[in-house]
Amino acid sequence: MTRLKGRVTLATVAGTAGVSVATVSKVLNGRSDVSAVTRARVQEVLEKHGYVGRRPEPTHRDTVELFYQGVLNAYSVQVIQGVVEAGQLAGVDVVLNAHPPHPPTSSSGRAARWIRALIGNGRLAAIGLTSQLADADLAALARARLPLVVVDPANIPQPDVTSVGSTNFAGGMAAAQHLLSLGHRRIGYVGGQPTSGCNQARMSGFRSAMDAVGAAVPPEYVWLSDFLYDDGVAGGSAMLDLRDRPTAIFAGSDEVALGILEAARARGLRVPEDLSLVGFDDTEVARLASPPLTTVRQPLREMGAVALRTAMQLAAGEQVASHHVELATSLIVRGSAAPHELSSVAAS
Repeated sequence: MTRLKGRVTLATVAGTAGVSVATVSKVLNGRSDVSAVTRARVQEVLEKHGYVGRRPEPTHRDTVELFYQGVLNAYSVQVIQGVVEAGQLAGVDVVLNAHPPHPPTSSSGRAARWIRALIGNGRLAAIGLTSQLADADLAALARARLPLVVVDPANIPQPDVTSVGSTNFAGGMAAAQHLLSLGHRRIGYVGGQPTSGCNQARMSGFRSAMDAVGAAVPPEYVWLSDFLYDDGVAGGSAMLDLRDRPTAIFAGSDEVALGILEAARARGLRVPEDLSLVGFDDTEVARLASPPLTTVRQPLREMGAVALRTAMQLAAGEQVASHHVELATSLIVRGSAAPHELSSVAAS
């Protein structure tokens, strides 16, 4: 079969295959009312001459921007999965982007350029994940009337900023109460940044449970940096090198708990025999840890789903029941915490 010269049309394909234009159209559209022999002949001509047809008209779909700061980890991946799954159910596309942190003095011009780009790309709303937004960002979003929902904001959320989180205070209290019920009284806390709202709530819940039984929390039993593995190694190392080291540690995230596990291993300490440990999040790493990690579960995927649904409500001009949604946490008991035995606690 000689390749046709010039622009190949439906008519030229039909003429070469010896069929009607309507038959070629049926083959292109996958219709079933064409015989197998005819279909094969038409497809041979189409392939031979490289016919690609007209580009279909783009189908408009609602789009939401999901932006984050810092590195993606087990925690953020589960939240993102929840946003994307809810988007699929709602027929909404989710575009993931890294948004560099703006300093508190960020210029309104830079913030306006960012918002213009979101609007220019057709975003109906924005969802921030553990992001610290400058006042200029919030002002630009408000002026543009672009709805914003923040999941676990890195700074204390303003009253008019819609956010989704979990019952961090209750989770911190549950973690401490579990360790206290096992007989521990020397309990440390290794958590995130002092300005982080979720960190403050977890630490407050922890302190509340400790105060209720008269258990002191000396300054050296608190280490605040970030919710990452290296912070767990650093904070755990500092506490485990104390003369009167804690017999148990509450970690502000599962990733921090893994760092503390490594700090304990490097010092020849066993978990839970020599050190009991409770994490926070219940990500996949909690189940894969050795021993499996007792942790406070956040419903991370549901948090992402709620953020997406809330963002679409705001984009539609609907009222939301609350600007600050907190989903319930729960304690998941595994193998990293055990009853306190005085014989197992040797001063370093």
